[in-house]
Amino acid sequence: MTLPPLDLPRLRSTSQTSAGGLAPEQILAALRDIGCPLYAVGDGRSVDLTDRPPRTLAGLAGVIPAVAIENLGSPAFRKEHNLRFAYVAGAMAGGIASVDLVVDMAQAGCLGFFGAGALPLPTIEQAIRQIQSRLPGGEAYGVNLLHNYYDEKVEWATVELFLSLHVTRVEAAAFVSMTAPLVYYRVKGISRAPDGRIVVPHHVFAKVSRPEVAMQFLAPPPEQLLAELVAAGRIGAEEAALAAEIPMANDITCEADSGGHTDRRPLSVLLPMMLHERELALDRHGYAERGIEIRLGAAGGIGEPLSAHAAFAMGADYLVTGSINQACRQSGTAAVVRQMLAEASMADVAMCPASDMFEMGGRVQVLKRGTMYPQRAQRLYELYKTYPSFDAIPAPERKKVETQILRRPFAEVWQETEHYWLARQPDEAERARADEKHKMALCFRWYLGMSSRWARLGEPGRQADYQIWCGPAIGGLNRWTRGTVLEQAEQRDAPAVARALLVGAAALQRRELAARAFVRYLPTMVATMRLAEAWLADA
Repeated sequence: MTLPPLDLPRLRSTSQTSAGGLAPEQILAALRDIGCPLYAVGDGRSVDLTDRPPRTLAGLAGVIPAVAIENLGSPAFRKEHNLRFAYVAGAMAGGIASVDLVVDMAQAGCLGFFGAGALPLPTIEQAIRQIQSRLPGGEAYGVNLLHNYYDEKVEWATVELFLSLHVTRVEAAAFVSMTAPLVYYRVKGISRAPDGRIVVPHHVFAKVSRPEVAMQFLAPPPEQLLAELVAAGRIGAEEAALAAEIPMANDITCEADSGGHTDRRPLSVLLPMMLHERELALDRHGYAERGIEIRLGAAGGIGEPLSAHAAFAMGADYLVTGSINQACRQSGTAAVVRQMLAEASMADVAMCPASDMFEMGGRVQVLKRGTMYPQRAQRLYELYKTYPSFDAIPAPERKKVETQILRRPFAEVWQETEHYWLARQPDEAERARADEKHKMALCFRWYLGMSSRWARLGEPGRQADYQIWCGPAIGGLNRWTRGTVLEQAEQRDAPAVARALLVGAAALQRRELAARAFVRYLPTMVATMRLAEAWLADA
């Protein structure tokens, strides 16, 4: 990626003030030059910063070491997955987390998950084969495994596809309890090495937002599911016995206020709670004494360096980003959507009904700026809850639904919907024929499902109906990149954004150490993390 200069040159200071310290503008440049160690020197009343080591320890108030962004986060996480950085581009369904995103992030030393959710199996297989062919060096990658509430057969088929293609990492999303396909993926092929270690070939990244769900991933696979898998001949007795000694997931992503499905929990509450649950699990299941580590990732609301720095400071082993990657050129969404995201603020998001959990009242977080989808989806849900059938809705309201939202007669939508379910899950179609309320739900779900497809494809004339999964992190990204090359949607590059986030977090870490040493003339946090061209190098 070629980037024009930002007129914010990288500066290593050599000139000093008369007191031996750096001038205010030099302190800013020195803190942001993260590869240069600094020294806080003073007499207790006045502390200055210098880039030259003192001749004696007298008056040394502190050391601000060089920080390599490769060392942020957990070394064990980076080693386990052969990564340069503890940074993950999370999956966004429908291929929004695209092949290009996964490959580019892998080549930059990060981990990316392909957004397989809601895609047909042939499309998923094609994407995996493309990723594998473009990463001949064996760089790490992963694929999304989205729990299917309505049809476990789809989940089984997806897992069997992953195993046949030797996919060794999945991001498990939307699971509220363990399922047989997920357990099968986790334990298939485990063995004991000659030194006694249990070798687990398949890694599960569990995306969770509630402690009660996290506890299930922190525990070994349920005995009942293991017994069922043995009885079905899917795993052997030895695999089941070894499975009882490992957690369902060694990597657990704490998902806070994010795009798509989210409980909108604040990361400052969620992550400490999950850290506590991890400590309890390490003791309860005896993992620590057997050398089994569990890493926690932070996701939701990470869109600029201060939020990244805060996540690491709270104890996150790795970072996971989502909404901000959708705004980059590698994402699998339309250019018009990326432009809409580039114009959004923190408050330009809203919760609305989810297509995959419509009847249960499930909700997702989406972009509301530039689209009427949140209001229209909510109106359909209210009608579904209020009336027993579409025909029972008052005529004026039915007309609005057909002309303004569906833009097609209800009967025509049902014909297409029925055809879809007959090919995929005939029981659903039969149930809808006998239950008018269920028929209404399936037709309204047609709109909710198509709206995300229209957004991905940039369907002309349907912008008012675009469903764009997005969290408030997008506002942080847009404010942080304002006035820089990354402000423009067409210039946004996911690895470059990742590198800049990490360098900014490292600069803020150095500023924090300088503040603890009471260094004079410290720049503000905003100035410290301001984007510079050098931060994008080697992305």
